Amino acid sequence: MNPIISLFKSRKFLLLILDTAISIALYFFANVPNVEFLIGALQPVFVAIIYSIAYEDAAEKGNVAK
Repeated sequence: MNPIISLFKSRKFLLLILDTAISIALYFFANVPNVEFLIGALQPVFVAIIYSIAYEDAAEKGNVAK
């Protein structure tokens, strides 16, 4: 399978793209004071979701360290 196609089917990659798009949109278009704080507050949420998907994928393959 083409690696580019498999990359765009990856949930982790799509969340990364979504996170980047939201951060850029907030930075340039949000009329909120301290927008950097808002962007920084959203980052751990996306990291936690991506981590949980990676953990789920590893558990499915049997590669989870206990």
